Amino acid sequence: MQTKTRINAGVAAAGALALMLTGCAGSSADTDSSSLTIGTMTVPQSLDPAEAMGSAMPYFQAVYDTLVKREPDGGYTPMLATEWTYDESLTELTLTLREDVTFDDGTPFDAEAVKANLERFRDGGGGQAQTMALLEEVEVVDATTAVLHLEQPNPAMVFYLSDAAGLMANPAAFDGDSLTTDPDGTGPYELDSGRTAVGTTWVYTRADGYWGEELPYDEVAINLFDNENAIVNGVRTGQINAALLQDVDQQAVAESDPEVETQPQDIDYQGIILFDRDGHITPELAEPEVRQAINHAVDRETMLEQLRNGQGETTNQIFGPQTDAYDPELDSYYDHDPERARELLADAGYPDGFALTLPRMSEIVSDPLATSLQSDLADVGIDLTWDNLDSGSALNSIFTEQAYPGMVMNNAQPAEEWVTTVELVLPGTFNFFGTTDETVQELTRAIQTSPDGEAADQARELNRHLVEQGWFVPFYRMTFLHVSDGTVDVEPQSGMAVPALYNYAPAE
Repeated sequence: MQTKTRINAGVAAAGALALMLTGCAGSSADTDSSSLTIGTMTVPQSLDPAEAMGSAMPYFQAVYDTLVKREPDGGYTPMLATEWTYDESLTELTLTLREDVTFDDGTPFDAEAVKANLERFRDGGGGQAQTMALLEEVEVVDATTAVLHLEQPNPAMVFYLSDAAGLMANPAAFDGDSLTTDPDGTGPYELDSGRTAVGTTWVYTRADGYWGEELPYDEVAINLFDNENAIVNGVRTGQINAALLQDVDQQAVAESDPEVETQPQDIDYQGIILFDRDGHITPELAEPEVRQAINHAVDRETMLEQLRNGQGETTNQIFGPQTDAYDPELDSYYDHDPERARELLADAGYPDGFALTLPRMSEIVSDPLATSLQSDLADVGIDLTWDNLDSGSALNSIFTEQAYPGMVMNNAQPAEEWVTTVELVLPGTFNFFGTTDETVQELTRAIQTSPDGEAADQARELNRHLVEQGWFVPFYRMTFLHVSDGTVDVEPQSGMAVPALYNYAPAE
């Protein structure tokens, strides 16, 4: 039996990230001194998987396995579940589980553990709990067979089982709050409490007798940095061996150094999500012509060049290139055409324009971005006012009080288009007014109730409808940069900024 110790809880801080590798120059999978250190933009407030978020997955992947493993290209392979099959109604998902896995105290991983974890995740109120909203119950058939009964078909269920919801913890640790600081899973590492300082550094050491394929590092640490300038300096000096950079200025510094290896990846898109397509707050937005006018008003090419040094690709669609919904023609559906925007406003009955107020959080909407959007919209008669909000009050004002008709956001583009559909299109968090129409209802129903891969045409049709109706105002897909000093190979993760823990290996 392996012994686990508790760490002292501290205050988790947010900041820029580093994906770092220390002490591994010339290392190999069987070198005792190999050590991988990962930092992330999102620092978890807890190591309880019921509160896990996708962007913080490396913290959890070290100590917890998921039911399904998501590969770098977005595909799925067995992990704790060796097989998964749907019935004809797509409302029963049967999982076949491994027999040879135990938690740290010897408790077997089995179907009862799956039931306890998934239903606890659904009911726990964590940031991703809604991903299990359609789960009615988990039926335990026998120790190695669990059946997930769904209220409705959910094409993203396997995706969620490879993400936060699929992390499996020891049910014996569910009482109390011990999992907050003392993770108890079946994963490849154990948390080293003596070398961990929550909010600064998390250190994990290889677990003895891990059931699966060993990862190539004996130690994994996650360190937090408060600025990317320090990260780049660390890479250039060899203190840090690999990093993910979001800031375009720091990307330029890294690319200018011949000793730094770089690998670009288009990840998130940035743009305006229009919540108020029915005109509850801003009546003008109920008219498709108004939403189309906003899209024509935005000078995406200039924004991309001036705000991100050209690092990215302009787009008019919310679905990413790896989805069935993606249509390359839709990337340029709306050209920058102020005259056409003014015509559309006049057609909608607003020849003199209108006033629009959006919330602004400085960490998302920079001064140059705020000025650029104000200028572009003013050119067609739309008076944009920014309400400056601090991060502490913003979520309540935007999502609880529903005080704004839209907001500028950065959004991931996962390979599973149903994830994007649920989060942005169907009534819910980012469609809190429940906007829909007959076309959206018909197409989403067809996608939801079709076997995997058999609704590609409907997905593309839905995408085109959303673009034509101006539901969203995307600007561009942003290019992030994986950088290293040559000692580590990092394989980017489809649809995610931070690669999975499994995607790191010493460079050959």
